[in-house]
Amino acid sequence: MAAVCNKITWLLTSTATVLNNVVSCLVFCVLDIVDFILCFVYKAIDFSIESRWKPCYCSSAKENEPIIGNGKILVSEPCESKIVCLASMGKLRLEDISDTLYSRPSVVADVSKLIVNDRKKAKKMNVRSTFTVNSTVVEMLRAETVPRWSDCDCKICNSWTTSSNDTLFVKVEGPKDKAREDVLFIHGFISSSAFWTETLFPNFSSTVKSTYRLFAVDLLGFGRSPKPIDSLYTLREHVDMIEKSVLDAYEVESFHIVAHSLGCILALALTAKHPGSVKSLTLLAPPYYPVPKGEAATQYVMRRVAPRRVWPVMAFGASVACWYEHISRTICLVICKNHRLWEILTKFITRNRIKTFLLEGFFCHTHNAAWHTLHNIICGTAGKLDGYLEVIHRQLKCQVTIFHGGDDEVVPPECSYDVQRRIRRARVKVVENKDHITIVVGRQKAFAEELEEIWKRSTSD
Repeated sequence: MAAVCNKITWLLTSTATVLNNVVSCLVFCVLDIVDFILCFVYKAIDFSIESRWKPCYCSSAKENEPIIGNGKILVSEPCESKIVCLASMGKLRLEDISDTLYSRPSVVADVSKLIVNDRKKAKKMNVRSTFTVNSTVVEMLRAETVPRWSDCDCKICNSWTTSSNDTLFVKVEGPKDKAREDVLFIHGFISSSAFWTETLFPNFSSTVKSTYRLFAVDLLGFGRSPKPIDSLYTLREHVDMIEKSVLDAYEVESFHIVAHSLGCILALALTAKHPGSVKSLTLLAPPYYPVPKGEAATQYVMRRVAPRRVWPVMAFGASVACWYEHISRTICLVICKNHRLWEILTKFITRNRIKTFLLEGFFCHTHNAAWHTLHNIICGTAGKLDGYLEVIHRQLKCQVTIFHGGDDEVVPPECSYDVQRRIRRARVKVVENKDHITIVVGRQKAFAEELEEIWKRSTSD
């Protein structure tokens, strides 16, 4: 009887997998075509409204053309691209740009490659340099700082453009002077500082509130922080802005870190850069995918994060956001540009019976910020994370704790165990029946107590 049940289960699972693959193939073929058409639609609209094309990553790179803009030179090689910036000291500084921005295979792209294949072969015969220049990235660097027609122009989204303040929005709670400890909270993708301030901050004990300074930042491009349209939202830009807005601005010398999802990557980079200053490191659902030997790191991670499948729903959403530049821009046009309307409707429908901070964080960003952050942080750091983890394993002496929801469909719990394999003293706690969001939301009181215990143990060590 058990054998029969196992065979039936296997048959149903296999059938569901095949059906998912077939439907996914059809759906994403259609989306490939839709995104291709939207490319031309947006070019026409951009030109009619702003008298210029909106640069996109559909066009191929221009080969052997040295381009310099805003003191930055973009060069790309077969497996990676870098922006070379001229620093004030005259030294060169490299910022990695993920090749997944302009190298995402699709039906339309494959057909286009076949059409221009002979032309490319002819060009290669006359190549003099090993570098190529991606024209879209250079256009991004040369872009103006005025908001685009497809972005929201409300006071919250553009308040930073009317002042000289170019630091992140930071919510600070705790004593103004003589704080015993400092804690930095870093939110995840398409979120904001409210993910922490509306959940954990009210639930900390009076002791923590009176002796700890709590810093919750809105990352560059999200929430109330600057959303420059000429930024490529690289890892270096995000980390530099956190340092400038918190560590330097508030003279923070040592601190605890609490980070969620994409914020974990920034936390790892920050910790590897300041291992002697971090007093404890707490990660929630870190998106770490070990890259098999011989695989292109950025492309491998993109396939893991966005597998081009319609099921589960989270995989479908991630695939649309990651693979389709113009479809995702359309979603941002509908949701983010009109975020004030959606916030009003949400509050009216719910009669304020539920918190709306998650939706507000989701609404308040630009497509440029979300698109580049997703690719340059999640995919673009794939080849760097092992180095950060190695530095943390060898140099960081404090406690490392990892929390993960057992039902997380966005980032599987295996990611946390993979981090633990690289940082062997790290402790992993899988919270059953919780997902990517409810690992905090809904259990904020319990999690606040867990954090306080972590900080207490770190201080006493």
